[in-house]
Amino acid sequence: MSERRPAHLPTAHSVRLGVLLALVGGGLDAYTYLGRGGVFANAQTGNVVLLGVAVAGRQWAEALRHIPPIIAFVLGVLVAESLKRPGVAARVRWPARAALVLEILVLFCVGLLPGGTADTAATVLVAFSASLQVAMFRTLVDTAYSTAMTTGNLRTATQSAYLAFVEHDRAAARRARRFSAVIGGFLAGAVAGGVLTHWEGVRAVWALAGLLALGLVLFVHDERAATRDRRAAEAEA
Repeated sequence: MSERRPAHLPTAHSVRLGVLLALVGGGLDAYTYLGRGGVFANAQTGNVVLLGVAVAGRQWAEALRHIPPIIAFVLGVLVAESLKRPGVAARVRWPARAALVLEILVLFCVGLLPGGTADTAATVLVAFSASLQVAMFRTLVDTAYSTAMTTGNLRTATQSAYLAFVEHDRAAARRARRFSAVIGGFLAGAVAGGVLTHWEGVRAVWALAGLLALGLVLFVHDERAATRDRRAAEAEA
């Protein structure tokens, strides 16, 4: 009997999708910072800190301004977790793909909002989109990571590179390369997002939605490849 082939890595955990989503994450931060009022909508640390500072200074109007993105981020996490519930997943069939489709639709709506007066609404929608992505795609091969912020990824890449150098750990070396690719993707996305925002203004976000559409293509491609390999293995058995 022929040797069994290794199982395919789920697309949701693949390095290719991770880099693609990191491109989107970096692009969204550049987009909201340059085109939507100088804010970062992906991570909520800044909003929580600024909320606390405003409350300490009794600047209630300023404090209220930081609450909607935080709420939107929480809602995005709740939606992602709901999609993964067994009952919902059975009806949706492909929760990860459904999350990507929802994110694409949200970003398309963001591109329709005019600059200036609608920047707060756009930032709230981007925060929701980013949290949906962060909560749904949390594993790179076998390690936790984030596609919308880079601090934890940088820590993991550095720790892994250290273990690879000091202990000659091959698994750590592979992990360091994977996370370096994701960090590089985030940086490249920030550069591209900045350039596109200068060129296209608020509609630049549609290019990021297009990248997410490529993520859907990856799911379909990998599924077909897995099916072909499974049939080939069955024929060889």
